[in-house]
Amino acid sequence: MSHYNIAIDGPSGAGKSTIAKMLSAKLGIKYLDTGALYRAIGLKAYRDGWREDDGVVADLLNRVNITVSYDNDGKQRVYLDGEDVSEEIRRDFVSGYGSRFSALPSVRKALLDLQRRIASEYSSVLDGRDIGTCVLPNAKYKIYLTASPEVRASRRYKELIEKGQEAEYEKVLSDIQERDYRDMNRKVSPLRKADDAVEVNSDELSIEEVINKIMEMVK
Repeated sequence: MSHYNIAIDGPSGAGKSTIAKMLSAKLGIKYLDTGALYRAIGLKAYRDGWREDDGVVADLLNRVNITVSYDNDGKQRVYLDGEDVSEEIRRDFVSGYGSRFSALPSVRKALLDLQRRIASEYSSVLDGRDIGTCVLPNAKYKIYLTASPEVRASRRYKELIEKGQEAEYEKVLSDIQERDYRDMNRKVSPLRKADDAVEVNSDELSIEEVINKIMEMVK
């Protein structure tokens, strides 16, 4: 098969990153975690005390350098101004900052070219909120992966507990619902299912079953 891209969109906690990573490994193609790029911006905003002013942020972004590289095993590494922040951006508070600042037009514009450039260089799987609708509207395969807020909250709660972190299910659920509202109601590139995307609801499906569904599409 010639060069192609797979776009996976969906709400927070739907399992997009897990599915995308496994899918890229099975197909032998690159995986670009676009959410990691926004988290890197969120980390920069947190560290430097940015306020959510699009004009101010647009100017600040001119002095920010975000790059992506891949280990020999294909694992993505994200660099912020030369620093490997691949682990730091996984902290929960960074996710919140990334979500808030991703709503700014200047941030989305700054990262759009980077995402498209990587996708143009490799056959790849990209996951995010607006891949099929905005970043790669002509992607060969588009999936909208979703699950109910309650199921997503339950999965996230279990993940946090297994990591030894303190968590309250109701708080996790509330955070997910707030994130959904922000993502679906932002003015620029809101989260929505692309008209030509195949919707996959994972409420009753295992990870393997979701992977199999998408593999059938690609084959």
